[in-house]
Amino acid sequence: MRWALVKVSLAVTTMVVLAFAVPLGLVIREMARDRAFSGAEREAAAVAPALSITTDRDQLERVVASAGSDAGMAVHIPAGGGQDALELGRQRAADEDIAAVRKLGRASTTGVAGGSTLLQPVALSTGEIAVVEVYVPEAEVANGVGTAWAVLAGVGVALVLGSVAVADRLGVRMVRPAKSLVEGARDLGEGKLGARVPEEGPTELRLAAVAFNSMADQVVQLLANERELAADLSHRLRTPLTVLRLNTASLGEGPAAEQTRTAVEQLEREVDTIIRTAREAKPQTAPAGPGAGCDAAEVVRERMAFWSALAEDEGRTWRVAGADRPVRIPVARADLAAALDALLGNVFRHTPEGTAFAVDVHNGEDAVIVLVSDAGPGIPDPEAAMARGRGSGSDGSTGLGLDIVRRLAESTGGDVRIGSSVLGGAEVRIWIQPAGRASASRGRRGQVRRRRPGRLVAAYNRSHSD
Repeated sequence: MRWALVKVSLAVTTMVVLAFAVPLGLVIREMARDRAFSGAEREAAAVAPALSITTDRDQLERVVASAGSDAGMAVHIPAGGGQDALELGRQRAADEDIAAVRKLGRASTTGVAGGSTLLQPVALSTGEIAVVEVYVPEAEVANGVGTAWAVLAGVGVALVLGSVAVADRLGVRMVRPAKSLVEGARDLGEGKLGARVPEEGPTELRLAAVAFNSMADQVVQLLANERELAADLSHRLRTPLTVLRLNTASLGEGPAAEQTRTAVEQLEREVDTIIRTAREAKPQTAPAGPGAGCDAAEVVRERMAFWSALAEDEGRTWRVAGADRPVRIPVARADLAAALDALLGNVFRHTPEGTAFAVDVHNGEDAVIVLVSDAGPGIPDPEAAMARGRGSGSDGSTGLGLDIVRRLAESTGGDVRIGSSVLGGAEVRIWIQPAGRASASRGRRGQVRRRRPGRLVAAYNRSHSD
């Protein structure tokens, strides 16, 4: 916008300067010409009274000399009244031009070598017409024209430069608020809720800044209300959880009772985490410092140990692969555990009892892949299953479980894919970018760039197709 304004100002000012400077330059040249010939007319008029009185050579020479231009003046007196023709001074005009002026009785100008001449007719006492010739050099006609044109050119250049400077300042005054508005919108889109725009600049941009700041305040207020609502709803779960925890005390001893008590304790911890997170000024995010994250293999072993008891009760066979060595990922332990619980819970909820399932961890240079597969009926519409709030359409399915998994993967620059497993059922593939590379995969505006798992997935597919 700034340079566009400067270009427009340059073009308009140049056109205006040319529109005024060119005609003015022509007028100045014409005025200089008129000034030169006016002087010549005055010199010719100084000789005319003497010619009307006498035609004596000596007297006329003295008159011509007193006019101050004897070198450039000539007098042509025709013969008549018993007197021969008389020529005073140097003749520059052609005889035809002199005869034409004498015949017409009107003054005229004609071009000669080095300039022009003024031919002025004068009536003599004898009734004849004499012609006074005054020479006007070209230098006298153009005297001062070059200087005047140079001044006009300098003024025109100064006007163009001044208009460009003014347009540049006006452009800066308009561009700076617009750039601030763009940067504020980008910061707000990246989650920086404190982003605000200075309310300055032209009226339109100032009103836009006011509207943007008002919108940002409303967004902050809406998010605060949402957090409070989430905290309140989570707090309401405390009472039934307390009752459930008290009831588990009467279950006695045994694997099922211990598993139930462990699940209730974990549910209480999750509810407390939700309440604390919702009450904070900013949403919690995954840790980003050096060494942050968790050991994916350890979390997989822990969660499989939890779900194995229920699998034995339902007669399900299961296996874990790739979890025997540490696998560091830039994901909080609780977040990965919640994602695994969501996927394993879907296996138990949406497949018949006795259906086998497996969890595989693949660690590579460019990605860490966690695969949760089963031998169930599969997922007929993976796209609909990934849609938040839609789920699979069955009772108790909201689609939030897969949304949790998707957000976890995308927070590292990865993604989630749903396909067919080697067991014959569904397979959910979580692609997680290793620590130290997540920031490099983000776009210039903070958007996550999703990539294909690449060679690691291809190797996995080849190994499972054999």
